Order: sequence, then C-alpha cells, then structure tokens
Amino acid sequence: MSSAPPSGRTDPAAHKRYLDYREKHVYFGKLTPQLSMAEFEALEAEFAVLEAKGEDARDDEEAERWEEVARLLFRD
Repeated sequence: MSSAPPSGRTDPAAHKRYLDYREKHVYFGKLTPQLSMAEFEALEAEFAVLEAKGEDARDDEEAERWEEVARLLFRD
C-alpha cells in the first residue's frame, strides 16, 4: 500500500521515480518483495543522506548500508 504525504499529494518527481523503480523491479527484483510507495520514499530519503555524505566520509557501516539501499532502489 502506498502512503501519500499529509497534504494528500505525492510529489510528481518522486512518483515518477517510484514508477521507474517498479518497472525495474519487474526485470531485476523477482527475488525481493516490491516496495510500497512509503517504503520507497523512506529508502530514497536515507539514500540521499548517505549519498550527500560522500564516499570518503561514510564509515564502514554507512558504506555497507549505502550499498544495500542502492541495491534495493536499483541505483547504478
């Protein structure tokens, strides 16, 4: 189930990224459950924070989590 923000509207850019994710999931994610919109948005936010830190600033745990989240979101 997807969850819209309190305003009841989903950001159109986030919605497009979610649709792209779903399309990739059809081809590459057969062994993992598909994320809901709410799960996708939460992982995207986490990914953005880790990405903003930069590769050199992430500790080992953060680097591992960055790889895991990137894999779940099908980021290259």
